[in-house]
Amino acid sequence: MPSIKELEDIASQVRRDIVRMVHGAASGHPGGSLGCADYFTALYFEILDHKTNFSMDGKDEDLFFLSNGHISPVWYSVLARSGYFPTEELSTFRKIDSRLQGHPTTHENLPGVRVASGSLGQGLSVAAGAALTKKTNNDAKIVYSLHGDGELQEGQIWEAAMFAAHKKIDNLISTVDWNNRQIDGDVEDVLSLGDLSAKFEAFGWKVLTTNGNKMEELINTLKEAKSLCGKGQPIVILMKTEMGQGVDYMMGTHAWHGVAPNDEQKEAALNQLEETLGDY
Repeated sequence: MPSIKELEDIASQVRRDIVRMVHGAASGHPGGSLGCADYFTALYFEILDHKTNFSMDGKDEDLFFLSNGHISPVWYSVLARSGYFPTEELSTFRKIDSRLQGHPTTHENLPGVRVASGSLGQGLSVAAGAALTKKTNNDAKIVYSLHGDGELQEGQIWEAAMFAAHKKIDNLISTVDWNNRQIDGDVEDVLSLGDLSAKFEAFGWKVLTTNGNKMEELINTLKEAKSLCGKGQPIVILMKTEMGQGVDYMMGTHAWHGVAPNDEQKEAALNQLEETLGDY
């Protein structure tokens, strides 16, 4: 297993990939992608029991579903860096005929992607269904999903949350990217979510909290979540992150939710991010 320092080094390279991909396409969503680089690195390089020899059915392996599909750059980078497809393909992000669309899709047959996403609010339903299928088939593996906090303003999320608790889907670990920012501003200003921990507890979920930009704490929380599987409740991790983490001028604002850096901004960002695995 990689050390915390090795995982942090991978996350730094993933952040470089994100900046270069979004700059190269002159479009995309760098803010949330940068904020979640540590989570994706921890998941794919330490926590997830997954196979790079990809199959859609996902039998006898953990599954991951990205609900907030606009942060596809971070997922594509980690999929490539963990061996699903060549890192050179990252240069095709958002280009014509690329498998790396702005939001993940399935008809391009990109390894690692099992459902199209980006229409917010749907991913928890998908993850709950996949987890229930595993339980029905006596498949002991775990289903993971990631959601934006702004996405929790969608009613379907709470329908799925009720369903998962009612069906005691206890092989499901959902994480909320709790950065308090969405495309139009701060979540609290757009539509306050109130006490998220109390909400999920009231819906019958086991709730954990963590700092999603502190690798060791994040790893420990994900391991704790795994230890709670099989105890009759779905699990949610409320993961505090900073949008734009690692790039100073993108942090502390929602402005970089969906804006690509120009040439000068790209260089300024890369100067803050260590190249650890080699750029694609």
